[in-house]
Amino acid sequence: MDILFKILLVIFSIGLITIVLLQKGKSAGLSGAISGGAEHLFGKTKARGMELVLERTTIVMAAGFFIAAIVVAVLE
Repeated sequence: MDILFKILLVIFSIGLITIVLLQKGKSAGLSGAISGGAEHLFGKTKARGMELVLERTTIVMAAGFFIAAIVVAVLE
């Protein structure tokens, strides 16, 4: 059982890294953080299409990663 959750943890971690790297950057570097960071954070732009799929997949992968990490920590 312990090995199963460790394998799941590795799968979730590799998947999470891949999904995050596939996403586009939301700001224009440091200048975007200083001048227009609030617009990106509280803006009315919504994710559509592939961006929406990547965003939701990121949430699922992160939740799976945290749950698997907690289970592995408790089992040891």
